[in-house]
Amino acid sequence: MGILESLKKATEQATGIARPRKQELAEFVKMKKPLEFRFKDDGLVPNHPFWPFVVYRGAVRSVEQFDSAAVLEELFEANGWSSGWRDGIYHYVHYHSRKNKVLGVAGGTGKVRFGGNRGRTLSWKAGDMAVLPAGTGHQCFSASVGFLVVGAYPASDAYDECTTAQEHERALRTIPKLAVNARIRSMGAKCRWCQCGKNEA
Repeated sequence: MGILESLKKATEQATGIARPRKQELAEFVKMKKPLEFRFKDDGLVPNHPFWPFVVYRGAVRSVEQFDSAAVLEELFEANGWSSGWRDGIYHYVHYHSRKNKVLGVAGGTGKVRFGGNRGRTLSWKAGDMAVLPAGTGHQCFSASVGFLVVGAYPASDAYDECTTAQEHERALRTIPKLAVNARIRSMGAKCRWCQCGKNEA
């Protein structure tokens, strides 16, 4: 799926077809009260010592004339989340110790566990989104045909992918030093992944 979606994305970016304009983005946002989870270190996955894992159910509505993945990419980019990609979620547990991450489901359904072995398995569907602070474990247990996820990161952070116990000790030092991303820090009336100015419902 990754190669096909990459070609599709490149075509959309070059032509503008099926891609919304920035001034249209607010139409796609459905403000939802977020769900927050805090996960403990399980010895392999450290999770974040301070910041919660945040989920927005049905946060983005689909509009027929636009590609749902392109809508998510434009929303993320407009709010400081870049280096976007389209694909699924790995079937093995992993986390990032040097990056915060935002994920949105563009299509299909999947069961994804967040937080490692002591975490939480959530059913995901199109329109759902999540903000994963650095250290948050994630892995896909099952997915429908067409389960498509869009992910993005703050542009300034360095990418890494941690999967082993040997990386755990380094991650414990790295994660607390990561700068607070404004989209995670915002705990007021605006949602944490965008700065649309709408009040949370």
